Amino acid sequence: MKKSKKSKKSNTWKIKQHRDQFFKKSKTLGYRSRSAFKLIELNNKFKFIKKNSNLLDIGAFPGGWSQVSSKIVTNGKILSLDIKKMDKLENIEFLQCNFLEKDTKDKIFNFFNDKLDVVLSDMAANTTGNKSLDCIRTNQLCADVIVFSTKILKKNGVLVSKIFMGEDFLEVKELAKSRFKKVLFFKPESSRNESRETYLHCSILKTL
Repeated sequence: MKKSKKSKKSNTWKIKQHRDQFFKKSKTLGYRSRSAFKLIELNNKFKFIKKNSNLLDIGAFPGGWSQVSSKIVTNGKILSLDIKKMDKLENIEFLQCNFLEKDTKDKIFNFFNDKLDVVLSDMAANTTGNKSLDCIRTNQLCADVIVFSTKILKKNGVLVSKIFMGEDFLEVKELAKSRFKKVLFFKPESSRNESRETYLHCSILKTL
C-alpha cells in the first residue's frame, strides 16, 4: 500500500528534526523549542536582555524564548503573550490574547506599571504552502509588532523580531527605520539554512 504524499512529507520532517543538532540539544537541556538557541545567539551578539529588564514575549508559545529570558531576567518582569494557551513557566506571567486586541496594551501596562525595556517576537504566520504568501503574512506580523512596540517601549528600549527575506522585506525594513534610530539584522546559526528567516534588532526610538 502506497504512503500518501502528506505522510511522506511528515516522515521527512520528523527525520530532519531528529538529525537536527539544535533540536536534540533543546531536548537535552529542557527547552520547549529549538528556537531557544536563536534567542541565545541574538542576545550573545547584541546583549539586550539584562537582569533587570522588563520584557514582553509576543507569540511566545510554546515558550522557548520565555525560558531563555527567565534565565537572564532576575530583577525585572516577563510577560508572555500568545493566542494559544501555554503551559506555565516559573517566574513568568502568561496572557492568552491577540496582541492586536484593543485592550492588550492596557493589560501590559497594568502588569508592568511602566514602559518596557525589551519586546520579543518570534511569530510566523501559519503556513499555506505558498512560500511567497507565507512570507508576506509573516512580515505583516513583523510590521504590526514594530508599530505596537513603539507604543510600549522605553526610549532606549529594544525590539527583536523575526522577519522573512522576500518581496516586502525592504518595506518592513523602512518601517523599522522610520521608528528606530538603529536597525540591524542577524541570522543565527541555529536558524535552518533553507529558512528565509532573519531577525530584526531595533533600538533607540525616534521622536515622531
